[in-house]
Amino acid sequence: MTPIPQRRTRMSARVAAVCALAVATTGLTGCGTDPDEGTNGVGKLEPAQIRDRAMKAVGSADSVHLSGTVITKDGGVELDMRLSDGGGQGEVTSGGTTFGLLRVGEDLYLQAGADFWNQAAGGDGEGLEGTTAEKLDGKYVKVPEKDPAYQRFSGFTDMDALLDGLLGLKGKPAKDGYHEVGEVRTIRLKVDEGAGGRLDVSLKGAPFPLRLERPAEGGTLRFTDWNAPLELEEPPKDEQVDYGQDLPQT
Repeated sequence: MTPIPQRRTRMSARVAAVCALAVATTGLTGCGTDPDEGTNGVGKLEPAQIRDRAMKAVGSADSVHLSGTVITKDGGVELDMRLSDGGGQGEVTSGGTTFGLLRVGEDLYLQAGADFWNQAAGGDGEGLEGTTAEKLDGKYVKVPEKDPAYQRFSGFTDMDALLDGLLGLKGKPAKDGYHEVGEVRTIRLKVDEGAGGRLDVSLKGAPFPLRLERPAEGGTLRFTDWNAPLELEEPPKDEQVDYGQDLPQT
């Protein structure tokens, strides 16, 4: 058998190392594989075009499931919301307290446990108009539109406003390689070298955002179930509480 020249052996090893690096950094299955083969093609676009396509897809969406954490100077808020053009439903956790929100059209309901209402009433065991916190436990309390709480809480159920505020990454985008979110391949964008956040855009189907790292360690969010059917219904009458007046400061 003719021995393999050392030079060819070293070259083969070098090529293998380059292939391994490509697999690790781009998610390719091997050298020579087109990373955009079988995708929606947005990975081939310039970074600014990818961002524009993603935001255009968001603007045309009818619904989404948003979950994760938003961290601000005032603390962290955990969100688990299903949103549509007609309202939204889900849970918000802030300051160690979790409460549910449901908005159907213009009607907004707040659902929480006895501990929440007890805290809202200053810890004296009474919620609205002397109603005990236990009686409000798990009930859907209708939030009057004129109450200051309506604007604060309804923002968590407003799909357009919430997505615009979270996904409006300003700065210069650049590609940050091919990745996966769940089982879906993505092209990742980094804004201002990552200081302005990172956004994973789907390479399957419509180029929807699938994962967002907010700037300045401001939390991470996942976006799933784009355009999935979402039926929002008023809670049963026997589970509603409507005081027709301001809620206690929460």
